[in-house]
Amino acid sequence: MEKFVEQTLLYDFYGELLTERQQQVYESVVLEDFSLSEVAEELGISRQGVHDMIRRCNHTLEEYEKKLHLVEKFLCIKKQVQRISQIAEKYHDREITEISKEILEEL
Repeated sequence: MEKFVEQTLLYDFYGELLTERQQQVYESVVLEDFSLSEVAEELGISRQGVHDMIRRCNHTLEEYEKKLHLVEKFLCIKKQVQRISQIAEKYHDREITEISKEILEEL
């Protein structure tokens, strides 16, 4: 899985478990693509401090995933529902196709 997509999914599932400050820095650098220097200047900390915080946040999010496996389960369910949708389309079952599309939208 692409690193950015992985980081985004991990943050979507576990980001609320980070401190507000960690969330602010992580969102700015990873999700909004601000430079380390821009975030450091805005928060009045060093560029290295921002870098270290991002690295710690990534480690923390990865540890949550190792213990809880929520992203893994989400991706598995998504893949299974996509397969159901494909099979339903093959057999022209509109009801199942629609239900599977609704489930995918909710995921």
